[in-house]
Amino acid sequence: MADHSEVAYTTADGNDYVAHEQTYEGFIKLVKYGTAAVIVILVLMAIFLV
Repeated sequence: MADHSEVAYTTADGNDYVAHEQTYEGFIKLVKYGTAAVIVILVLMAIFLV
């Protein structure tokens, strides 16, 4: 049976946590501004399409 006492990603070479954090922050900004854009579009549709 394999030895699972050590988590692989903690010891793997090449983990770029700075790039990971930047990607995550970019994703959060995209979700935030995308949600705001959808809300604005829905409000404008409610105003002008009634």
